[in-house]
Amino acid sequence: MKVDTMRRIDFWVGVPLCALLTAFWWLWRRIRPAAPPSGRDIVLIELSEMGSTILADPAMRRVQTRFPDAQLYFLIFAANRPSLEITGTIPPERVLTIRADNFVTLALDSLRAVWTMRRLNLMAAIDLELFSRYSALLTFLSGAERRVGFHRFHNEGLYRGELLTHRVAYNPHLHIAKNFLALVEALSEPADTVPFSKSVFSDDDIRLLPHVPEPTVLAAFRARLVESYPILASHPRWIILNPNSSELMPLRRWPVERYLELARRLLAQEGVALLLTGTASERPEAEAIAAQLGSSRVAVLCGFTKLTELPLLYSLSEAMVTNDSGPAHFAAPSGLRTVVLFGPEIPALYGALNPNARFVFAGLACSPCVSAANHRKSACTEARCMTAITVEAVLEHLAR
Repeated sequence: MKVDTMRRIDFWVGVPLCALLTAFWWLWRRIRPAAPPSGRDIVLIELSEMGSTILADPAMRRVQTRFPDAQLYFLIFAANRPSLEITGTIPPERVLTIRADNFVTLALDSLRAVWTMRRLNLMAAIDLELFSRYSALLTFLSGAERRVGFHRFHNEGLYRGELLTHRVAYNPHLHIAKNFLALVEALSEPADTVPFSKSVFSDDDIRLLPHVPEPTVLAAFRARLVESYPILASHPRWIILNPNSSELMPLRRWPVERYLELARRLLAQEGVALLLTGTASERPEAEAIAAQLGSSRVAVLCGFTKLTELPLLYSLSEAMVTNDSGPAHFAAPSGLRTVVLFGPEIPALYGALNPNARFVFAGLACSPCVSAANHRKSACTEARCMTAITVEAVLEHLAR
C-alpha cells in the first residue's frame, strides 16, 4: 500500500476511531474502576520504518534491564520484520507482524494482531510511533493495563485520542533513540507524573552492541560474493554506495549525477571496487548507474544480498556513502565507516548510532522540513538541501 494512502487512512479513519474509543474508555472507567496491573510481559509497537528498529534497540535492552522477568514482544509491518534480525534482541517467535499490501490485508492482520496481543500476559504496551492514530489504536486494543506513547499535550493537531495511561512528552530537540528511552522510563516513574518522562539520558545510554559475525559465516559469504563478482578478489578496497531511499521520503535522495561523479573519483583510487546496494526492485536504477560508469570494478548487489546478510557485507567493506535511510542504521552495529547525507531531516535527531559515522548536512534555513508535527510529509518540491551537498564535501569526510 502506498505511503500517502496509509496517511489518509490514518487521518480519516484513525481520528474518528480514536475519538470514539476515547469516549468509550471514559464511560467504561466510570462503570468499572481500573484494577491493579496483573500482567508481566511487554509489547513494543513500531511499524513503518526499518531503520527505526535499530534506533529503538537501546530502548528494547532498557526494557530487559528494568523488567528482567518480562517477555518482550514486538509488533511491526511484515515487510520490515527482517530489520529486527540485525540486532537479534527480539527472538523471532516473539515478533508479531501485520501485512500492509492493501487495505484488506491491513485490516485482517490488524484484527489478528489485536487478538494475539490480548491473549498474551501483557503488563504494558509501548507505542514507538510518532503520533500515529493507527498505532495508538493497536496500543489501546492490546489489552495492556499500562499504555505508553507520545502525547500532544498543548500542541496543535496530532490528535489521537486519550487512550494512553502514560503520556510522554515528545522532545523534538532530543535524538529519537533517547525519546524511545523516555517511553521505557515512564513505566518506572510515579503514576501521577506529568508529563512523563523526567529522566536524563547520555550518549552512552544509546550505544548499540557491536556486531561481530561468525568467521565461518563471513568467509562463506565472501566466497559467494567473489565467485559472483571475481573482480572483487583483486580489488580489496570495497566501498558501498547506496543511492536509494524509501518511498516514505524520496526527498532524501542525493542526485544520481552526484553519485556518478563521486563514483568516478573513487574509481580513480588504487584498489577500489564499488558496491551498489539496494532492494531487488531498485536494481534497474543501479544497473543504469553502473552502465554509465563503464567500469568492471562496479558490482550491482541490489537483490543479491538479503537484509540479514548486510552486516556481513559491512564487515568486509572499507566504507559506505548513503542517503539518510535504513542502511545507515543497519551498518551501525558493525561500526562501518559511513558517510550519511542529510537534508529533509537532521542528524541530531536521526543520526545513526555509529561512532564511525559522519554526517553531511547543508543546514539550509528550511531544513529540516519534516517532523512529527507534519507526520514527516514535506511541501518541498525541490530538495535543494540535498543538491547543496557537494561531492568534495563527501570526499573530504571519506578522506578523514
